[in-house]
Amino acid sequence: MRALGLSFAGIAGALAAAAPAQAGEVVITVTDLRSTKGVVRACMTTRSDIFPKCIKDPTAFRTVVPASGKVEIRFAGVKPGQYAIALLHDENDNGKADRAMGMMPKEGYGFSRDAPVKMAPPKFTDAVFAIGEGTSRVTIKMRYFL
Repeated sequence: MRALGLSFAGIAGALAAAAPAQAGEVVITVTDLRSTKGVVRACMTTRSDIFPKCIKDPTAFRTVVPASGKVEIRFAGVKPGQYAIALLHDENDNGKADRAMGMMPKEGYGFSRDAPVKMAPPKFTDAVFAIGEGTSRVTIKMRYFL
């Protein structure tokens, strides 16, 4: 093989470099739920134009899990990339974020990177983080305005 100017190590390195990145898993630990009522709705997207309402993203990862003492959410088959996560503690399980006086959230919310909420949901750039191959672990603190 050396006569061709390639070694086995060179071929293996070239093949590894050409191999597509492997899909991994994202494990989200949710902390500070104020009650075990309702459900926790989670979505994870790569699209900044629709975050945090990633329902319009057909490639987004979404799930709904019961609110409990310990909430852990798993998304499998996640390709490496830049993602942001939004959570809603939908205490009455009506499928939407309830608001008081049309503005203030009545239910809990949380975002990756503990992105701040200032008069509006955070921007994608405040919540975005990199996911590589393998398992990525994220902890998100649930926050309540009222």
